[in-house]
Amino acid sequence: MENEKLHSYIENLISVRNPLLQEMEEFAKEHQVPIMELAGIEAMLQILRIQNTKKILEVGTAIGYSALRMAFALPEAQIVTIERDEGRYSLAEAYISRSGKISQIVLIKGDALEVGDNVARHAPFDAIFIDAAKGQYKKFFEMYSKFLTSGGMIVTDNVLFKGLVCEQEIESKRTRNLVKKIDDFNRWLMAHPDYDTIILPVGDGVAISKRRGEKE
Repeated sequence: MENEKLHSYIENLISVRNPLLQEMEEFAKEHQVPIMELAGIEAMLQILRIQNTKKILEVGTAIGYSALRMAFALPEAQIVTIERDEGRYSLAEAYISRSGKISQIVLIKGDALEVGDNVARHAPFDAIFIDAAKGQYKKFFEMYSKFLTSGGMIVTDNVLFKGLVCEQEIESKRTRNLVKKIDDFNRWLMAHPDYDTIILPVGDGVAISKRRGEKE
């Protein structure tokens, strides 16, 4: 209960988003579209600001909410974002067109595991944001980290998966298998020799992985 109170307190302090973003938040809530939680995305945006990020790859556009949040927060940055779902891609396209940020955002339609050649044309990236199929996080990380600049950053959302990563008893076999994949990814990521990683317990859990740069 105390965590819920703190969560509500923090969210109530966050500045009101513009009408288009609020509309997207309501749509996502009504239609159960997974978008990044407010506290989590605010934490990510602040880190991107501190790093003065100029080029971002997003794996998992959904309806374009986080891409637009990044575009509004970083008006000089370019965001390349991937979505495989036809319906969500169309919604993202429509929202981005209405936003006045179309020049900042490149939409790529397709499965993130199959569009590497297309993404490569826009590389390198100062930051990569992974927020797609949770069971594929390690594959996404390995596939796209090669497009990261030296000293760049990878942000991965949902790594605490509603707190289930620390639960011992999970009834649903499907959920249990997914939680195991996320836990395995977290342990692999924290031990990765090329990245310094911290998991922030904000939103649904955000992992920040900073590339160590080229070794001398």
